[in-house]
Amino acid sequence: MDDIMLNDGGSFPAIGLGTWQMGGRHSTDSSRDTEMTSLIRDALDMGYRHIDTAEMYGAGHTEQLVGRVLSGRPRDKIFLTTKVWHTNLRHRNLLRALDASLRRLQVDYVDLYLIHWPNDEVPLEETFDALNLAVTQGKVRRVGVSNFDLPLLQQARTLCPTPIATNQVRFNLHTRDPEQSGLLRYCQQHRIAVTAYSPLKDGVLSLPAVQDVARKHDASPAQVALHWLIRKPWVAAIPMSTNRLHLRQNLDADRLELDEEDLSQLDAAD
Repeated sequence: MDDIMLNDGGSFPAIGLGTWQMGGRHSTDSSRDTEMTSLIRDALDMGYRHIDTAEMYGAGHTEQLVGRVLSGRPRDKIFLTTKVWHTNLRHRNLLRALDASLRRLQVDYVDLYLIHWPNDEVPLEETFDALNLAVTQGKVRRVGVSNFDLPLLQQARTLCPTPIATNQVRFNLHTRDPEQSGLLRYCQQHRIAVTAYSPLKDGVLSLPAVQDVARKHDASPAQVALHWLIRKPWVAAIPMSTNRLHLRQNLDADRLELDEEDLSQLDAAD
């Protein structure tokens, strides 16, 4: 799988492992801990090298599950992303939230730390001051944002001395706002990765064009939908699945060889 090169010379895989709902949604659910840790472990053994999580997932429990799996593994082999919730964007609160995430993840640093959602009540200057301090302290390798529209991202770039590595947004064959709003073009121009969350949601797997292309190439609809995303420059995707076959198929999405007719058919789908 091709990696996406970042402004600082680093990189991360175009397909990552999303962890939303592993260990709960907005509150902790420990009922499937053994299953979820086994699933994350198997995903890493399959070849996943990017794990995406957040302090909000399972009220921190998802980070704990990821930490259990990462414990004892070479830290430099995994690109680890987590996110700070919008209620913790004040300077002191962000640094406390980061330390709590690091403890749950059982790591000394994260490769990428994102503002999960913007908060109009907290000045971006204050939040980015804390993020840049975290970079200086070595607790964060790179900073990024999530759910930022184009004007807010443009403002963020002027406030952040550390290059913004990614903007994580909802993006798939049905939900195309990043393309339509000019956000994708702006990110590509400024070498900011667009990380697509929910890449297989919103009914994309049942779109006739996706079904047709999948049959033509003996591929899964998910592979087609993911390939449509990651073939675009500077676009990554973080699908989540608790099905091991689907995990394997998602990871192999970059191996498809779609022709111009396929791509035109998908571009026209909605």
